Amino acid sequence: MAEEKKDKINKKQKATKEEPKGKKGSKKAEEIVEEKIPVRLFDFYRTTVIPELKKKFNYTNVLQVPKIEKICVNVGVGQATQDPKMIDSIVKDIENIVGQKAVVTKAKKSVSNFKLREGMKIGCKVTLRKARMYEFLDRLINISIPRIRDFRGVPDKSFDGNGNYTLGIKEHVIFPEINIDNVAKQFGMDVTIVTSAKSDNEALELLKAFGMPFIKREVS
Repeated sequence: MAEEKKDKINKKQKATKEEPKGKKGSKKAEEIVEEKIPVRLFDFYRTTVIPELKKKFNYTNVLQVPKIEKICVNVGVGQATQDPKMIDSIVKDIENIVGQKAVVTKAKKSVSNFKLREGMKIGCKVTLRKARMYEFLDRLINISIPRIRDFRGVPDKSFDGNGNYTLGIKEHVIFPEINIDNVAKQFGMDVTIVTSAKSDNEALELLKAFGMPFIKREVS
């Protein structure tokens, strides 16, 4: 009996050795190698925007050229005090638009006149950096903004004095990621573009170089 058991064990060991390597590791998940697609707007910044701004402002070093550091998208929902479930649908829409997880913002203080309690969900926000930031800006400038009704250009006076620009969007349905048929209620958002520019003039020229369609004012 002992010899029969030894023979069986030896046969099993031989069988495992003779198994092909592909079948042995078939149960394990194969490693998926993602191809890194170059960000179009970032390449445009390096090849076109930097040389253009260097000539315009006489920069001696490439590091002096202003750049976009981050983009903040902020949504405030005042009606969430009456309908808390509204926040969930808005967060899903924002995540579809920016392609990143959104953070729900809560009230810091209680205000009885607005029926607002401390800790109540009143909006959401997202901060984009690097590749996702450039991809969102590319879609915003070239696809979403031209879809605004009666569009005549974005205002050029929305700078804060430190080179940061804030754009108010009234309807989120201008983004192609949103299916209008599934929208229960439209909402607006604030898009803040934070740059490393030291003045508003430098930030204005930076956004113009990216193709931001500012209002063309008539010179009298």
